[in-house]
Amino acid sequence: MSDGDEKYWYNLSTGEVEFGMLSASVDRVGPFDTREDAARAPETLRERSRAWAADDAADDAWGSSSLESGQ
Repeated sequence: MSDGDEKYWYNLSTGEVEFGMLSASVDRVGPFDTREDAARAPETLRERSRAWAADDAADDAWGSSSLESGQ
């Protein structure tokens, strides 16, 4: 049995928490240690997405002020 079989997953298609890798991998996110963490998966994904977008924006803006000033 793999580690994923002993963890909780969030099914994106059904919105249900599952124990073990029951659904197709395209439909699930995880693994999570607890049922509660898995149930919060949509919120966790939104938070991470916002953080990644902010990091990407900061990376895109890096050095832009020196380019604009001609330095």
